Amino acid sequence: MLSLGNVVSDFAAGLAAADAKRPVFTSRTGRIYQAGIGPHGEDRAVELTIAEMRTAHPERYTAIGQGLQYPNSKQRCDVWIGEPVTWVLEIKMARFFGDNGKPDDTSLKDLLSPFDLHRSALTDAQKLAASTLPGRRAVLIYGFTYPRMPLELAIEAFEVLARARVSLGPRASAPLGALVHPVHAQGAVFGWEVLGYHAKQK
Repeated sequence: MLSLGNVVSDFAAGLAAADAKRPVFTSRTGRIYQAGIGPHGEDRAVELTIAEMRTAHPERYTAIGQGLQYPNSKQRCDVWIGEPVTWVLEIKMARFFGDNGKPDDTSLKDLLSPFDLHRSALTDAQKLAASTLPGRRAVLIYGFTYPRMPLELAIEAFEVLARARVSLGPRASAPLGALVHPVHAQGAVFGWEVLGYHAKQK
């Protein structure tokens, strides 16, 4: 059985491999961002990452994809692994600064907002806890750390809030190492298995 630690480590390696190819994000308005995985939106970054995972470890990721539909819902889970499915993953990006180095004052809501409409990592954990998706369920957060806003502090805040709502397994983590973007230059990947709701909340 593929462990969550393996998935997190392989995701970090895949993200770093995609970054090393210096992908360039171009916005709908034609603005060209600096090279690197950092400026890319979450869906595209995940797409590039799982392609690298499949190449590096075909024995593990022959069957991997994006967008597994939740039962009785129009929503889709970010990533599924296995045939039959062994893992389903909700993935969130933590990026606290923009391409220009200016702080993004809305970034923490993507991790910590308690409101369903924001589709945060916190509400993703609750959604997984309540779901009947096949396989084991986990939340992954990949992100970038900065001297003025260390990623670890946001991760600790997520854990406190999430553990108050759902039963989480132990944290798995892997560093990203040196990345090519001058602002999004280092980071890490974190993951937690979602084991369900606490008994008192069922």
